[in-house]
Amino acid sequence: MTDYSELPDWPRASEKPVASAVIRSCPEDFQVDEVLNFAFDGEGEHLLVHVRKRHQNTADIAQKLARHAGVKVRDIGYAGLKDRNAVTTQWFSVWLPGKPDPDWSAFENDDLQILSSHRHRRKLQRGALQGNRFVIVLRDIEFSGIADQQTLEQQLAVIQKQGVPNYFGEQRFGRGGKNLSEAAAMFNGRRVKARHLRSLYLSSARSFLFNEVLAARITAGNWRQVLPGEVLMLAGSRSFFVADELNEEIEQRLMNGDVLPSGPLWGRGELASQQDAEVLEQNTLAGQAVYREGLETAGLKQERRALRLAVADFQWQWLPEGKNLQLCFELPSGCYATSVLRELI
Repeated sequence: MTDYSELPDWPRASEKPVASAVIRSCPEDFQVDEVLNFAFDGEGEHLLVHVRKRHQNTADIAQKLARHAGVKVRDIGYAGLKDRNAVTTQWFSVWLPGKPDPDWSAFENDDLQILSSHRHRRKLQRGALQGNRFVIVLRDIEFSGIADQQTLEQQLAVIQKQGVPNYFGEQRFGRGGKNLSEAAAMFNGRRVKARHLRSLYLSSARSFLFNEVLAARITAGNWRQVLPGEVLMLAGSRSFFVADELNEEIEQRLMNGDVLPSGPLWGRGELASQQDAEVLEQNTLAGQAVYREGLETAGLKQERRALRLAVADFQWQWLPEGKNLQLCFELPSGCYATSVLRELI
């Protein structure tokens, strides 16, 4: 296992970005809206609450909801985590068996509003999202060399057409990769009592191994291609199949975005990949025995994640107040806006 004092600068699909910019200069410059993957029941013991928040993270809101509704924090459900330094809309569930809906008027303030609420039969579970919509403003853009606005727009057009590498974002690994160091210590015998920290370190190690494979594929120039023995994921699902060879049908489905090459989310069991794809994955991760064996011992099972991230409904516009660019797009659940931004700036 390599000991990183900081995270690797994993390769980009494009050449080095042609511009720099300021992101998150204020919360309004980074807006995220959750999109659920189910319809409301309209009845039940749980109240789904749609919250708009500013300068507050998901855990903050869960605690405030529990306190206001007179329930325990464990009775609050949410589908995903949202950043503090942003304006986000997010869904929470509040377990209220036999209780009326709370009066939310005293709960709201300038940085926190209840947009709507709906009764539902089940607690909101992690990952129960179709995806997230983003509106991001890049401010004070400065171009390098002979690059200009047209050069940046050419990169935007490439992303719109082919997507970006589906890296796990750097926030997954903690500041300076601290979560990876903690994961290694845990795998080497340090006891971690807190369940949420244990889960965080496992996810960090697993994500790191995936990013390493994706980086190797980008370096080899085949991250969007089908290798012999490739595990192809069906777009929009976790289902996959192994492609022994690239035939005309698979090539057409690949061009249409119906199937996507994938990399391993490490765990117990055999790699799903075969032939050339398996050799690449095994060779890339040969030096990461601590992470691989630690994940296996923890009981995680082998899964897959797409290597390419399609950026849906991708739009952009230059704002009138200067060198500022607004990006609008939607990503599937579990994917990172920073993976889009690092290809640009």
